[in-house]
Amino acid sequence: MGTHARRYQRRRGSINCPQGRIFFVKLSTPFFERTPFFFDQNRFREKLATEKPIATFKDAMNAANIQFDVRFKEGEDIRTLIYERAHFIDLILHYAWHQFNWQTGVCLMAVGGYGRGELHPASDIDLLLLLDNDDARANLDAIERFFTFLWDIGLEIGHSVRSVKQCVEIAKDDITVATNIMESRTLIGDDQLRDQLMSATAPEKIWTPDAFFRAKWEEQQERHNKHSDSSSNLEPNVKNAPGGLRDIQTISWVAKRYFNVRTIKQLEGRGFFTEGEYAILMTGEEFLWRVRYGLHMLAKRGEERLLFDHQRALATLFGYKDTPERLAIEQFMHRYYRIVQTLQELNDVLLQFLSEAILPNGQEQQLEPINARFQMRNSFIEVAYTKVFLEDPSALLEIFVLMGRDKRILGVRASTIRLIRESRQLIDDDFRANPRNTALFMELMRSPYSLVRQLKRMKRYGVLGRYLPEFDRITGQMQHDLFHIYTVDEHTLRVMKNMRKFRLPEAQEKFPVAAHIMNRLAKPELLYIAGLYHDIAKGRGGDHSMLGKVDAEDFCVRHGLTGRETRLVVWLVEMHLLMSAVSQKQDISDPEVIHKFALLVGDQLRLDYLYLLTVADINGTNPDLWNTWRASLMRQLYLETKRALRRGLENPIDRQELIVETQQAAIRKLEDKNLSEKRVRQIWGGMGEDYFLRESHLDIAWHTEAISCHRSEEPLILIRQSRFNGMEGATQIFVRTKDRNNVFAASANALSGLNLDIQDARIYSSPDGFTIDTFFVLDENGEPTKYDRFDAIRRALHDELALVDQYPDIIQRRTPRVLKHFTMPSRTRLSNDLVTGNTILEVISPDRPGLLAAIGRVFLRFGIQLQNAKIATLGERVEDIFFISDANGEPLSDPKLCEDLQDSICKALDDIVSQKH
Repeated sequence: MGTHARRYQRRRGSINCPQGRIFFVKLSTPFFERTPFFFDQNRFREKLATEKPIATFKDAMNAANIQFDVRFKEGEDIRTLIYERAHFIDLILHYAWHQFNWQTGVCLMAVGGYGRGELHPASDIDLLLLLDNDDARANLDAIERFFTFLWDIGLEIGHSVRSVKQCVEIAKDDITVATNIMESRTLIGDDQLRDQLMSATAPEKIWTPDAFFRAKWEEQQERHNKHSDSSSNLEPNVKNAPGGLRDIQTISWVAKRYFNVRTIKQLEGRGFFTEGEYAILMTGEEFLWRVRYGLHMLAKRGEERLLFDHQRALATLFGYKDTPERLAIEQFMHRYYRIVQTLQELNDVLLQFLSEAILPNGQEQQLEPINARFQMRNSFIEVAYTKVFLEDPSALLEIFVLMGRDKRILGVRASTIRLIRESRQLIDDDFRANPRNTALFMELMRSPYSLVRQLKRMKRYGVLGRYLPEFDRITGQMQHDLFHIYTVDEHTLRVMKNMRKFRLPEAQEKFPVAAHIMNRLAKPELLYIAGLYHDIAKGRGGDHSMLGKVDAEDFCVRHGLTGRETRLVVWLVEMHLLMSAVSQKQDISDPEVIHKFALLVGDQLRLDYLYLLTVADINGTNPDLWNTWRASLMRQLYLETKRALRRGLENPIDRQELIVETQQAAIRKLEDKNLSEKRVRQIWGGMGEDYFLRESHLDIAWHTEAISCHRSEEPLILIRQSRFNGMEGATQIFVRTKDRNNVFAASANALSGLNLDIQDARIYSSPDGFTIDTFFVLDENGEPTKYDRFDAIRRALHDELALVDQYPDIIQRRTPRVLKHFTMPSRTRLSNDLVTGNTILEVISPDRPGLLAAIGRVFLRFGIQLQNAKIATLGERVEDIFFISDANGEPLSDPKLCEDLQDSICKALDDIVSQKH
């Protein structure tokens, strides 16, 4: 039954009567009562008597669907449409039923959502064929022909055929079946059978109110966990995510079971919800029904996920318009998130109310005073008297502080949640400026237990947004990219949750550096404040880091932080993207890069805080972004900067000294391979300084030994799992071949064809006419490639490099679905580096197959020499750095050439996507 019903499998061979022999001219067929206003029942009956039945039914349903959709687009009341659709299907089933010969003792029932009289365009029509005994033989022929006919006319049915006894036995063990029966109604047949079933499955017989509540509560928790316990995913599930339609239905099911009513409207005046709460429930349901109806209509199937494909279309359909401040899609989704968060809050209140009413039945009440304002009843906190918040508004913050102090407190009593919601308007400018309240909030930030849980409660009950209006502005703020997968407010709280996790024992394995730093951090509350404010200015336009530091400073001053503490928090908010950018976009094996970064950081304290904020931020942005590769880069940057700070910023290690040390270490390693220093230096020839600065002595020895043994004109290709120089967690590919145009692009294209993502790339040229490329790659799961793929990688590279002279046709591949909705234009930036003597080209673009090959083709056309590259893929976006020169090895100096080069790259990359649309 319901979504768990066994679907009827059409077996044409089992039908004894061929389709052509089914006659629908039955004079005894009664008229359907209460004909829908748009349906001509007389004409339908005439067509049944003269035309093919399947076509007649299909025509009727197609016409009905068209008029329903037209009325939806014209803005008709959604409840009318949903109920009328169910009523129309009642009519269709009525006529389908009466064309077959049924014996007595049978009843066709609607169950699930259809049983409530609700039906969306592509929802399953859940049916129960109820028999008075276990023997279905008398109606077997009619049953098979009836359900086959329903499939033939195009109805999406979920059905079961059971006796009353069978239903009761299954319902005893299956909460879903019991729930569907509870909401059933008779369509056709012997209604006394349904009466028997309802009597046998009543609360006093099976699933008592407390057992039913526990089962539904556990069911909801499991469902929420599947959606990361968040209503703020960027592609939310309208039906099953927290705050979705299923949450409303859960409230309804439990309440109806407890109060023994048929509809939730019958609960008005019985103390279950206030008038305002009922209005929120109804308006929220209507909004989600409109969204779900639109989803089904656009997808032409039972789609429950609000995918990017449909968000823009729905925003337009619902009349939203782009403005200079916010896109139509952002306005629509902002309203969506606000509504589902309000519904999640209401779900919290009403289920808590029911748990208090249902579960303690017969249990002894355990009451423990906390202070003059609060007490704990059965592990839940409540006010000591109803006027607590009116007489002492500071208690609106104090209650969360108390929960953060005492881990025995499991939550807030429903009556107190209602008082909080009714009293939150007391939080105004005077409240925010009150030293007692600022002290309470800082005490909360220092809570030993469940800080983030309290902040989430404050957000749900409307307290956090009132106390911090700047946080209210980011609540439900969409981030329309695939780099972030949560709204800004949800991302912020996840970042703080990650910070708290660094203190746990299990963090030692996944985040060893962060765990070590966190456990010796003197004032973690400063880190939490920086986390709370790092994205606070998103959605305002401009640089959110610069705007956010102003809000952060105001917070720190208002909450009495010292000048040094304030400067640290403000600096962290301003620089929160710095460490990620340096680790992924710059050459962190270059001492100059480390030196410049160390100068920006300034001291060990800031480095520690910035590292923790950055790791928490990356993990709170998208769980898929954090992998061993990024962990390795972050760890290397942290440790190298720590060493630089320890040495003293005025005395960084000498560049030439580092080169000599690396060469000597490699030579010592190669002596074990019977390679003399003279032979080694011959192989190295005139290799540039970058090679010895960027590569570890172990990698250099590996390369050199292989080159000395390589006697072929074919390219030399080496592959192994990277273990050194901070590059753990990736597969390392070394390519040495004759220096020709397109070598880099061809290699990149070959790797892309194997679904390998290039995380870093290094290019060196030697005076003997060879080019050396080193790639660090991850597979499609963000992991190092398996050893059994190494041979395939070698073959692919050999095959592609053999074609390099006939290059540069770019392999075209289908653009992924999500990229079509994130077609931000590619951007470039050029600058000259006085240290390296190269021109630095930065390319920011949506990720797409063939990107590096397309860039290489442009380089070829302009005679650009590629000296080095730094590849960084961030979610569905790439931020690549290329170190280039002109044909003479000089930095680019012609302004026209620079402009044309950038325009050509942007056009080449954007054309890759536009050709797919």
